[in-house]
Amino acid sequence: MAKFNGGMGGANMQNLMKQAQKMQEEMQATEKLLDEWEIVGTAGGEAVVVYMNAKKIIDGIEIDKSVIDPEDEEMLEDLIMAAILDGYKKADAVYQEKMGKFGNAGGMGGLL
Repeated sequence: MAKFNGGMGGANMQNLMKQAQKMQEEMQATEKLLDEWEIVGTAGGEAVVVYMNAKKIIDGIEIDKSVIDPEDEEMLEDLIMAAILDGYKKADAVYQEKMGKFGNAGGMGGLL
């Protein structure tokens, strides 16, 4: 009767698992870095400033009083949206730079 040796070979499978674990640890560290990374979105020459992390979680907004006009709410709303979109664009760039090296590893059905 033939003996089964485990297909890929024990050493290769063990090495693959070590690499997967290392990648998972690197991804977790990078995720934490993204949580702590400060992104600043601006609009109107910094009349509106939005603070967020690289995962697009907004944690602050500053509005210069000079752009607050009770007669023109729409302009202020537009400035706020523009600052948020500027921050999102910057956050996307940081996220892609930091997480892009992992490719689709985060979506491997929970393997990593």
